Amino acid sequence: MSHEVLGLLMLPSLVLAIFLGFPTAFTLMGLGVIFGYIGNGNLVFYLLIQRTYSTMSNEVLISIPLFIFMGYIIERAGILDDLFKSIQLAMGPVRGSLAITTLITSTIFATATGIIGAAVTLMGLLALPAMLRANYDVKLSAGIIAAGGTLGILIPPSILLILYGATAGESVPKLYAAAFIPGLLLSLSYLIFILVRVNLNPKLAPPLPKHERDKPVTEVLLLLLKSFVPVVALIFAVLGAILFGVATPTEAAAVGVVGGLILAAINRRLTLTALKESVFLTMRSSAMVCWLFVGSAIFAAVFGLLGGDRLIEQFVVGLHLPPTIFLILVLAIVFLLGWPLEWTEIIVIFVPIFLPLLERFSISPLLFGILIALNLQTAFLSPPVAMSAFYLKGVAPKEVSLNQIFAGMYPYMGLQIAVMLLVLLFPDLVYFLPNLIFQ
Repeated sequence: MSHEVLGLLMLPSLVLAIFLGFPTAFTLMGLGVIFGYIGNGNLVFYLLIQRTYSTMSNEVLISIPLFIFMGYIIERAGILDDLFKSIQLAMGPVRGSLAITTLITSTIFATATGIIGAAVTLMGLLALPAMLRANYDVKLSAGIIAAGGTLGILIPPSILLILYGATAGESVPKLYAAAFIPGLLLSLSYLIFILVRVNLNPKLAPPLPKHERDKPVTEVLLLLLKSFVPVVALIFAVLGAILFGVATPTEAAAVGVVGGLILAAINRRLTLTALKESVFLTMRSSAMVCWLFVGSAIFAAVFGLLGGDRLIEQFVVGLHLPPTIFLILVLAIVFLLGWPLEWTEIIVIFVPIFLPLLERFSISPLLFGILIALNLQTAFLSPPVAMSAFYLKGVAPKEVSLNQIFAGMYPYMGLQIAVMLLVLLFPDLVYFLPNLIFQ
């Protein structure tokens, strides 16, 4: 058996092992060592050491646990509870105010952390009971929570973009700048959709009772000043430092952690329990991501050494596809992979297979990364897996069915596809800010 065919066999072996329930990170390492030893003997053990060391010495990856910790501190300290309440009071007179408040809070939380599960779960606990008490339509309520919670995949400081940058060798600050306009455009499309729906059918979102929204203006302003302004200031400080070259992503993430701790202390929510939970959850999430990255580096190195990537490249190039069709084909494959696999697995395992082909088709890795992020947001909302729906179902009242959550998510999946097509047709939406900032 030739080395190329042996390399190609690694992919179905990996998919089979994942479907059988083996841990992905150790499956990647195990398959890399087994196939590498069959093809190249003891050389694979030197490769194992070298790839593990080079991955662990990647300074960009240090920012991942810091951003995750920053997000968990803000969540566990209850800062977003106050933020939700203050925005709710400010938006009180507007039709569909609770849905709009949920979207704004989700967008702000997305800029504080890229933890999708935490965002959907938190908003499910915070916003869903409030909307149901106000007699909001169940589908409308569930849909905006599930969709808004996935914004952290794209909007900086997205953990996905950090991993993609490390995988593709692309600048993380440039990726953050490139993601801003598509991310805000996506959030804006959700807002327009909500406003149109609730005005066409007012029964979907009845106005809040007068006693719940009739608060003195000074009280509302004070609440906004206490909750909204500090969080937004922290986010702008962190992201501004990255985008304008004042600090590296790792340095800015460290500043964000300190800022989050200070905010929690000011709000008298910096308890030992909150710290313990935040540290534990950060360690668990970071260990999973880092081991996955190590495993994928070993797997990819052996796959390339055996020549599996060359076979795929020759096959795809031999199809003589136009660049746009190639890009749509890749996005369709990634979309389907998003059903059984987590986004981390897709980014570190399958995206590197397509990266060498980008130059052949004259496709920018910057544009490719943003399209992948948009695509994976869509996968989060598409049945049968739709992880966002399952996160929400885990904290929703019993009367809210999974089918209702799915039905509420479908329009937002359509909006995500529409924004993805807009980015494909008008790539300057991605290039504008990076060209402006990094001239």
